[in-house]
Amino acid sequence: MKQLDLFREIIVDNFAGGGGASTGIEMATGISVDIAINHDPAAIAMHKANHPDTEHYCESVWEVDPREAVKGRPVGLAWFSPDCKHFSKAKGGKPVNKEIRGLAWVAVKWAATVKPRVIMLENVEEFKTWGPIGKDGQPLKEKQGLTFNSFVNALKKLGYEVDFRELRACDYGAPTIRKRFFMIARRDGRPIVWPEPTHGDPQSLAVKVGKLKPWRTASEIIDWNIEAPSIFQRKKPLAANTMRRITLGIRKFVLNEQNPFKTPDGSLSFLTQYYTETNPGEVRGQTLREPIYTIPTANRFGLVKAFLVAYYGASVGQDLSEPLHTITTRDRFGLVTVNGQDYKIADIGMRMLQPHELYAGQGFPDNYIIDRDHTGKPYPKTEQVARCGNAVPPPFADALVRANLPEFCVTANRYKRMAN
Repeated sequence: MKQLDLFREIIVDNFAGGGGASTGIEMATGISVDIAINHDPAAIAMHKANHPDTEHYCESVWEVDPREAVKGRPVGLAWFSPDCKHFSKAKGGKPVNKEIRGLAWVAVKWAATVKPRVIMLENVEEFKTWGPIGKDGQPLKEKQGLTFNSFVNALKKLGYEVDFRELRACDYGAPTIRKRFFMIARRDGRPIVWPEPTHGDPQSLAVKVGKLKPWRTASEIIDWNIEAPSIFQRKKPLAANTMRRITLGIRKFVLNEQNPFKTPDGSLSFLTQYYTETNPGEVRGQTLREPIYTIPTANRFGLVKAFLVAYYGASVGQDLSEPLHTITTRDRFGLVTVNGQDYKIADIGMRMLQPHELYAGQGFPDNYIIDRDHTGKPYPKTEQVARCGNAVPPPFADALVRANLPEFCVTANRYKRMAN
């Protein structure tokens, strides 16, 4: 049994999930968080596989008594990532749950009982609008932010200085544009420090002069060893809407792109997000030269590849000034010029991104265990993706801890630091 050090400050990860925040904290400190709390057995199983030295509580955060959990040890950092979906705009017009929206109050419980020296809280941008909800289950627009202000004032009355802002994961070395709200509260008299970005827009002056590294891109997370099967040879044909999205994506990212992204096998490629919760009919795609869009809890990313053959003829089935025809037969594809050579699109392949690619997109280290739990039991892909979508990108926690708790941190540890 692990011997307790009653004098060392400990780190607690509430709402630990699959371990995104814990991983980022460990990337900064070199040690596992001391306590992880989550009500979901599947999430705790993944956390245990990657953080075996952590003391795990598989129960509601409200059921854990902070004083009993810490056993008299001082708390240097308490991290909170309460459920965000009842604040997120992605929920649309569905009624929200008052109890789930109120989960953040547990941070005040910890502040009042064991007085963590530093508190960090992560959520969606809309967390600042936290307020009362009406009888219809919808937030009252005229009272937006009232509960949030009460929450901040409660921490201040307990002796904490409080500050908050929004950060983007791509600015700190994760290849995703994911933006999140962060709050830092501390009661030790030291200043709250917001980490300076380490990465930026490749076209910015800061990157060009070498002050910042360029954003990591979606192309970095793709496992190019996995084939993208032809969309024309599927046992079950793709839905008409999916084919339409592929058509529009081919037009935008291949035919109309002056410099389309060329993959190692010579094909041209892009990512399509074939469904969004806020607008199922919305067509979203992106080049692989930019960070991947925010990763949801269900896999919505498809990798589309246009396979090329050299072309020396005068026509490919349609005038290139026309919109690309609906994809039905292989002889209706467009013409694309790459480095002065004309090519005809001979075939189109598509596959969904795999869990290990999505975790890479969130900024997890490549040795993170996602396919089995701590007992070796296989972990279904749907569960892997769900944990990924809910996860805090580790570079966020890494940067915040290094900026505010440098006394905890190391320059090298068992996790491979991001080289780019």
